[in-house]
Amino acid sequence: MLSLADLQRRIELGELSAAAAIAQSREAIDAHENSIGAFVCHTENARAQNAGPLRGIAVGIKDIMDTAELPTEMGSPIYKGWRPRADAPVVTMLKQAGATIAGKTTTTGFASVDPTATRNPRNLDHTPGGSSSGSAAAVAAGMIPLALGTQTGGSVIRPASFCGVAAIKPSFRLLPTVGVKCFSWTLDTVGLFAAGVKDLAHGLSAMTNRPELLPDGAMRAPRIGIVLQDFAGAPEAAGGEALRTAASAAERAGASVRDLALPEIVAEAWRIQPTVQDFEAHQALAWEYGVHHDAMPPLLRAKLDETAGLLPATYDAAREVAKRARDALAAIFEDVDVLLTLSAPGAAPKGLSSTGDPRFNRLWTLMGVPCVNVPAIIADGGLPVGVQVIARYGDDAGALAAARFVEEALTTS
Repeated sequence: MLSLADLQRRIELGELSAAAAIAQSREAIDAHENSIGAFVCHTENARAQNAGPLRGIAVGIKDIMDTAELPTEMGSPIYKGWRPRADAPVVTMLKQAGATIAGKTTTTGFASVDPTATRNPRNLDHTPGGSSSGSAAAVAAGMIPLALGTQTGGSVIRPASFCGVAAIKPSFRLLPTVGVKCFSWTLDTVGLFAAGVKDLAHGLSAMTNRPELLPDGAMRAPRIGIVLQDFAGAPEAAGGEALRTAASAAERAGASVRDLALPEIVAEAWRIQPTVQDFEAHQALAWEYGVHHDAMPPLLRAKLDETAGLLPATYDAAREVAKRARDALAAIFEDVDVLLTLSAPGAAPKGLSSTGDPRFNRLWTLMGVPCVNVPAIIADGGLPVGVQVIARYGDDAGALAAARFVEEALTTS
């Protein structure tokens, strides 16, 4: 994979020009795109910028984010060839930091459950996950060092786990979702994919102009609470092994590690998350569902058909549960720095008929807290399985620092 931080270092030292770095990504795309299918379209004659911390960094943009120079089709024929007039703010943030947009990456239809044809670079017979399928696959294949995705249920952390890359779903609204096709305004969160945790920190810091996100010299051993999420069901063997492996490595490296039970109100929030998501999806996609019902992605259309009777009172009650759960979760972080839990039930499922199950992700998206995927093990078939490090709301720097600690512990164990 291409390390963003390493490219930055080499460009800064004059060992590599920004133009040569972009050419390197372009060559990798040419070499791997036919077999993986991570992109919807590419920027013609993409050129490196000469200034900014992300100069020489080629970035993939999930195809639900507006781009003035490229179509934004949202994985649906309803928007075939549609050209926005302006870039989404997150795209502008990248350009202002000096990044070069390499192209639009594949997304499931409207970032929901209907799979793309994108393949997992680790094993082409398996899904890369979704809905940010192309972004995860493009980084995993070494085509680009950075990509944007979004998460409403588990669409950043899960594909990162399946493809063996680092990813962050930041605190809710750290990155703006204006100009990003809405599915659920309470949940939608823009996230990043990169080769490693340090690369995530450098990318997010450059985009947001927040130097506090950058790693410092020392890595403090965190207090870690292990969360099994029993209310979400048992993981597969590979998922359980990934969590045990990461916890043991962190403990050997000096972290304080203990099992942690979540309050019942937090489990109840997990149960009501689909109510929030489905109710808001009906409003966010009302035009498409009403005017282009038959052209809607079939699995999404069936889900909207099934949940058409959701009442505002049910939605309001669910939001109240979520608020109480966020308060309860905040109190937990008085005793631990981060939580460590599953990124996915197990390794990527075989075939392209499903993007996997978000049951171990959806609670944390509802809570709005920062989550970082760290690759932990390689399961049968050469398939990676990750774990996610979760910090309190707003402590994205702490989440990245603890994830880097776990990543380093896994590397040296």
